[in-house]
Amino acid sequence: MTVYDDEDEKPLDPAAERLRRKMVRLLFVSGGIMVLGLIAVFASIVYKLNERSEDASALSAASPVDEQIAVPAGHRIVASALDGDRALLTIAAPDGSTSLLLIDLRSGATLGRYTIEPQQ
Repeated sequence: MTVYDDEDEKPLDPAAERLRRKMVRLLFVSGGIMVLGLIAVFASIVYKLNERSEDASALSAASPVDEQIAVPAGHRIVASALDGDRALLTIAAPDGSTSLLLIDLRSGATLGRYTIEPQQ
């Protein structure tokens, strides 16, 4: 059985020593790049979380909308449907005809009016 003693180790030849130094340098460079990548990932996560909380606080601080939607006299709303910032109102006229009214909820502006007529 052979026992190795650290003091008895022979120094590496110059080519092997250069290779060892290159490998150690490569180890530190790749480790540094890995650390920088992890820092970038965590920084982007923190940025996105802060951005989301700012958006939520901006929405909660927004003033309420106070707009009026003009419906002709004698007509009544029988149904409504929402899609984001738009509403589609189904309006019944006193003569029995029906129309659809497309409204932008932010501004209260009428985007379109569609009259439903029976086909003859």
